[in-house]
Amino acid sequence: MIYLGADHRGYYLKEKIKKFLVSQKIEFKDLGNFSYQKDDDYPDFAALVAQQVLEKPKTDLGIVICGSGQGVNIVANKYPRVRAALCLSRWMAQKARQDDNVNVLSLAADLTDEQTALGIVKTFIITKYTKKTRYQKRLQKIFRLEKKLYRSLK
Repeated sequence: MIYLGADHRGYYLKEKIKKFLVSQKIEFKDLGNFSYQKDDDYPDFAALVAQQVLEKPKTDLGIVICGSGQGVNIVANKYPRVRAALCLSRWMAQKARQDDNVNVLSLAADLTDEQTALGIVKTFIITKYTKKTRYQKRLQKIFRLEKKLYRSLK
């Protein structure tokens, strides 16, 4: 499952991404915002997406969008086992998935045109984690850090 969330600055790009996902027959769930509301706040939607991905961090993906992409990226990365990456190109999305097993894509609506964004989304979805030893070692270090910082993790 892919979960989507965007504030007012990312709303229209999210709607384009939804059409793309439908055309590709890719299952998704839109967590908001459901209409353009200029006074909404990105933390609300990024948190909803991150919480859903946290339920199944090995299989589910998220896409979060705000103007710069930075805000939603910060929020998503507050959740343990959620690894969000701000990607401005297909190459960044590919490396984030292959090397770091990223499960949330952050997009900058103000900096990314529709075609570029759709290419990034497609790359993010189809690219698989390579599971190379050096990348696994790094992810284990991140997991140990999360366990230390979030004592409730098992």
